[in-house]
Amino acid sequence: MSKNTNSLTQLALQKFKKNFWGVLSFWFIVLVGLVAIFAYVFAPDNSQYANQMHVSIHSKSPGFEVEILSLPSQIKSDQNSFNKMFFGKINTVTEVPLQEYNINNQTINYIEYASDGLKGIEKTYKVEEGKNPESLITNKTFYLGTDKYGRDLLSRVLVGARISFFIGFVAVFISLIIGVFMGSVAGYFGGKIDAIIMWVINVTWSIPTLLLVIAITLALGKGFWQVFIAVGLTMWVEVARVVRGQIISAKQLQYVTAARALGFGDFRIITKHILPNIMAPVIVICAANFAAAILIESGLSFLGIGAQPPMASWGAMIKDHYNYIILGKPYLAIIPGLCIMFLVMAFMLIGNALRDALDVKS
Repeated sequence: MSKNTNSLTQLALQKFKKNFWGVLSFWFIVLVGLVAIFAYVFAPDNSQYANQMHVSIHSKSPGFEVEILSLPSQIKSDQNSFNKMFFGKINTVTEVPLQEYNINNQTINYIEYASDGLKGIEKTYKVEEGKNPESLITNKTFYLGTDKYGRDLLSRVLVGARISFFIGFVAVFISLIIGVFMGSVAGYFGGKIDAIIMWVINVTWSIPTLLLVIAITLALGKGFWQVFIAVGLTMWVEVARVVRGQIISAKQLQYVTAARALGFGDFRIITKHILPNIMAPVIVICAANFAAAILIESGLSFLGIGAQPPMASWGAMIKDHYNYIILGKPYLAIIPGLCIMFLVMAFMLIGNALRDALDVKS
């Protein structure tokens, strides 16, 4: 007998590989995931939250270059390399953008950068003996320009990918745990238990998602993890309804009847027999929920109750710069907006590809 790969999983995988947009979206999501994890490795500004401000060079166009003088501090940092890689570098130096400078022995005479053709303040800095003054001055390029606080926009975009990407995982994980449990209990046992759970689902469903998230966020407090939990607690109803409907259909099938006849308990029948056979639509709805979680978080950050400053968030970046759309620098809001759009689109496309691959009728 031929040993061709003909299991349902392998057939679904083969169908998925033939979907160009699904495969492209998958690798795009993998790329964003790697950027989110190693954001501080890729970001030009690897300070914590990419929050190094230079107010004198605010709102500069992409490709802007400037000389930066790094003034050492007496504060010592005992950060290890692992902490720097994943949580950013604690910046102990003072960075000063320069308009012009000259070096005379161990003294740096410089003029601070000033916008709009103005002349900055003239200052001098004495470099301690044994140090090369040139080593304190570097040329810095802002590839996507700077935001209204003079922070590197590219670094903020890269670090901001963390919140948008990880909120999807946390929210989907929470919604899966609650939704699968509630849907399984309601669909399998039916009766009054089903009626009570469906009442809870319908009440939760009737409340606008954003309003419910705002209420939960205000109850838990503003912050990073509070937003993750709040979004997850509002997305379980879709999972619960899908799981309930699938279990109502599946529990009438012969393999469930056979499992009952063999004396298996309800818990084993649900977890070992029914759930593995109904996960296809759940996987598809999880992809859609991932995209919805990103949009909800962006909306919360735009309203100011999502991730709090100085954390970098795409939604907060749009909030800070949406008025620049009519002030001649729309890219400050459009760039994070495009990042949200592309990531959401990738999850929607991969969800469509999974739906087609897992469709047994095709």
